[in-house]
Amino acid sequence: MAVDRAEELWRHQALAPHATLPWESRGRLHAEPEAPTRSPFQRDRDRIIHSTAFRRLKHKTQVFVYHEGDHYRTRLTHSLEVAQIARTICRTLRFDEDLGEAVALAHDLGHTPFGHAGEEALHAAMKPFGGFDHNAQTLRILTKLEERYAEFNGLNLTWETLEGAVKHNGPLLRDGRTLDDLPAAIVEYCRDHDLELGGHAGPEAQVAALSDDIAYNNHDIDDGLRAGLFEIADLKELPLVGDMFTLVEKTYPGLAHSRLIHEAIRRMINAMVEDVLAETRLRLADARPRSVADIRALGRPIIAFSDAMAANDRIIKAFLYKRMYEHWHLNRSHSKARRVVLDLFGLLFAEPNCLPPPWRERAEAAGRPARARIVADYIAGMTDRYALDEHKRLFDLYQ
Repeated sequence: MAVDRAEELWRHQALAPHATLPWESRGRLHAEPEAPTRSPFQRDRDRIIHSTAFRRLKHKTQVFVYHEGDHYRTRLTHSLEVAQIARTICRTLRFDEDLGEAVALAHDLGHTPFGHAGEEALHAAMKPFGGFDHNAQTLRILTKLEERYAEFNGLNLTWETLEGAVKHNGPLLRDGRTLDDLPAAIVEYCRDHDLELGGHAGPEAQVAALSDDIAYNNHDIDDGLRAGLFEIADLKELPLVGDMFTLVEKTYPGLAHSRLIHEAIRRMINAMVEDVLAETRLRLADARPRSVADIRALGRPIIAFSDAMAANDRIIKAFLYKRMYEHWHLNRSHSKARRVVLDLFGLLFAEPNCLPPPWRERAEAAGRPARARIVADYIAGMTDRYALDEHKRLFDLYQ
C-alpha cells in the first residue's frame, strides 16, 4: 500500500485546489468499491477505452467515409488527438488530466455512421419520435446501451465524467431553453442522477471542448490538403494559418510538401494551445476560484481562447465549411450516406423481423416510439462499413 499512498500524495500536490479533485467525486449512480490503484477518473477513462462503442469509432466518419483512404482521420483518431491536447492543457494548468482525457475520449461515442450526414438523416427519420441527437446518444451509450457488467447497464461512470460528456459545450438550459427542449434521454437520466444542466461543466470538460475545436480545425486542414480540396496557396490569407505556412517556407526553403504541411500544422496547434493557456490563466487570476464549485458558479467559461484567437477560429471554420464540408465531392458522399441511413431506418422500422437478435425481440415487443428508438440505437451504433454492408444485404437482390 506504500505505492498507493505515494500516488495519493502526488495527486494532492499536483492538482490545483480549483481542479476537479478525484477524492471529492460525487460518485456513481450505482455504488461500487473504489479501485485501490486507480482514481475514479482513471477508472472512467479505462472503461471508455475498453467499451465496444469506442472501438467502433475506428470505422466511423470524421469527414471522409472510411473507404476513401486509410490516412484520413476517423472518429477514433480524432478522439485520440483531442485527448492528447486535453491532457497537455490539463496537466499544465494543474487540472485533473484523467478526467479531461475521459471526457475527450467519450465526447463522440454517440455519432452515427457517416458523421453529420448520417446524424441529419437519422434525426429526420426520428423526428416523429423525438429526433436524434449525438450528444444524447453518447449519454445513452455510457449509461444504458453498453452491456458489459453484471450489476448495471452502461459503464457506471462518475457524475463528473457524465456531466462533462453532456455539458462539455456549455449549459444545456440557456438562451430560453427548458427541459422540454432537450432530448428525452438526457432528461430521463437526470431524474435519477441530476447533472445540473443549467450550469457550466467543470474545467476539465471545458478543456476537452476547446481541445475538440483545436484538433478538428487543424486536422481538417491537413486532410483537406491531402484530399486536394484546396491548396496551400488558398490558405495564405487565413489568419494564423497563412502566417505559419509562410514561416515554415522561409525557415525551410524547398521543404517537401508533406513535411511543410506537418510543420505548419504543429505550429498552429501549439499556438492555439498556448493561447488557451494564457487566456485561462488571466481568467483564473481574475476569478480567483477556490474550488471547482466556484468555477461552475462563474456563469461563463473559465477555459477560452483570447478574443483575437476566437476571431481566427471563426474565420478558419468559415473557410473549412465553404471549401471542405460543402465541397461537391463530399456533398456526393453525404448524399449517398443520407440515403443509406434513411433506407435502413425505413425498412427496419417497418419490418423489425429483419433485425438480428436480440434487437429483433426488443423491437417486436415495443410500441412504435420505443421501436423507433431501438432501430435508431441499432443504426447509430453501426460503423460506416457495416452500414454499407447491411444496406447491400437488405436492398441488393443478389446478396
